[in-house]
Parts: sequence; C-alpha cells; structure tokens
Amino acid sequence: MLKLKDKVNLKELEKYGFELIGGVYYKTIYEGRRGQDFELIIYNDRFIQGYSNGADGDGEEDYIDDTLYDLIKDGLVIKVDDK
Repeated sequence: MLKLKDKVNLKELEKYGFELIGGVYYKTIYEGRRGQDFELIIYNDRFIQGYSNGADGDGEEDYIDDTLYDLIKDGLVIKVDDK
C-alpha cells in the first residue's frame, strides 16, 4: 500500500490539484465521456486510496494523469505493509 509520509503537511496536496472536501483530499485523475471517473482519495490516516465511479454500459479506457507518479517522484509517498 502507498501512504503519504508523516512529515508531509496534507495542505501540500493542493499543489498537486487535490481539493479538501469534508476533511478529505480528493483529485479526479481520469474522466470518461459517459460519466466514468477515477479519483485518488487521501484521508487523515494518509493512506492513498483509489475510487472508481462507473456509468452504465460498456467500459472505457484511457490514460490516467501523472499525479501519483509526481507524488512518488517528489518524495511524499512511502510503501507500507498491509494494515
């Protein structure tokens, strides 16, 4: 699993396009033409989760943006064992 490092101020996620909504940081990293999307979500426990919203009908594929790569490259993320 991936987690933000403890020393990282969660407010720094806003530089990567995350929005704080109800105490949780969200960023949509893919949007399909029929309403599908995929979001990265980071709660106060700092674990990085993915969430997919699908539309009825056939699936659709496309490339996701570089957000997760950028967080890792900039040294904000660590790999941890399962909870």
